[in-house]
Amino acid sequence: MDNKKTIQIPSGAAEILRVLETGGYEAFVVGGCVRDSLLGRNPNDWDITTSARPEEVKALFRRTIDTGLKHGTVTILRHGEAYEVTTYRIDGEYLDGRHPSDVTFTASLEEDLKRRDFTINAMAYSESAGLKDFFGGLSDLEKGVIRAVGDPAKRFGEDALRIMRAVRFAAQLDYDVDPETVRAMKELAPTLSRISAERIAAELEKTILSPHPEKLRMARECGITAVILPEFDRCMETPQNNPHHRYNVGEHTIRSMMNVRPDKVLRLTMLMHDFGKPACRTTDEKGIDHFYGHPAVSADMADNILRRLKYDNDTRKSVVKLTREHDRCVRLTEPGIRKAVIEIGEDLFPLWLEVKEADALAQSLYRRQEKMDYLEKIRTVYGRILERGDCISLKDLAVTGNDLIAAGVPKGKEIGGLLRKMFQDVVDVPSHNDRDYLLKKYLPPVQAGDD
Repeated sequence: MDNKKTIQIPSGAAEILRVLETGGYEAFVVGGCVRDSLLGRNPNDWDITTSARPEEVKALFRRTIDTGLKHGTVTILRHGEAYEVTTYRIDGEYLDGRHPSDVTFTASLEEDLKRRDFTINAMAYSESAGLKDFFGGLSDLEKGVIRAVGDPAKRFGEDALRIMRAVRFAAQLDYDVDPETVRAMKELAPTLSRISAERIAAELEKTILSPHPEKLRMARECGITAVILPEFDRCMETPQNNPHHRYNVGEHTIRSMMNVRPDKVLRLTMLMHDFGKPACRTTDEKGIDHFYGHPAVSADMADNILRRLKYDNDTRKSVVKLTREHDRCVRLTEPGIRKAVIEIGEDLFPLWLEVKEADALAQSLYRRQEKMDYLEKIRTVYGRILERGDCISLKDLAVTGNDLIAAGVPKGKEIGGLLRKMFQDVVDVPSHNDRDYLLKKYLPPVQAGDD
């Protein structure tokens, strides 16, 4: 139960523990900060639990915020940092599948830890009392196991999102999930339908941004994705009998996520880039599968899914654009690549290159080197374009709308048309991005002379 492990607590949190202990109360850092410290990681937050009631906590500290008095939480400000201090408590019934209907304060640390989700998150530590581990959390950390505290069905019944959190921790830590916990996850996965889209999105994102997005397989096996992302399940059931592929659509999806860096837009794009394939699959007379038009269908699906999950507009638009463009073939010429940069977007084009590579690496070995050489040629030409500072947006054009108005062109559609013609000229021949050249070439002689 009590182990001789030591944890380096930051000065602000350590000072709060000392004040509470000097006041006659128990106090510990608790939860994720203990877990991460034992794993040799730097915790983001240091949560504190104590036997002191909220009013007793407030009496001991000058700067406090009433963040959740009903549930026993007071925030203490110390040296520019905020620390949440929560009274030991026993939760009542979880009628809404997320919040207890009431809480009862208790003097027992063990009772407080008993209500937490997983054993690795149910440990507490103080310099004076050492590590408090009532449920084998340290052993599970050492074995690499995610195990619910007590009865897993009860823990998941309290908050169904914990079912996804089990997968997320397994993905972040590369751990296995205890078989009893898995059984309860499978049984209660349908209850995820009661969880808000925002909370679902946050856990899904943490899972696919982890070092092991392949744990999404576990989410499917447990029936989680059937509730939160049925589009993925259909991909896992869709074969790809095609020389370019060695995996079904779902496995290809997983491996493409594994092949790209953990950036939100990139991982979401790889997750959804082929979601349209099940609907687009056709098989020819030779038994070869084709997926004509799947990028556009996948993009529309990604748009709907990201709206459903309440994603912000910038993320949604970027993922949709990259999904729509992921199968684009670019001409290996400077004008062809400049055109692609313009149409895909200056900000998104480097990400598009990463998407293309991750996609190719998740396919079969058939013509792989050819695909890699093709991407390298694009990168080389793109590098030259950037180095020269070629005009790849209207804002870089040497002529502006004001220049045209000053030259006598009437305000209206004609200005936009002229600027687009000039821009296309400059995209084809960068050296033409010269004000005098463009005005002389594209303005009628009388106007050019007047200028």
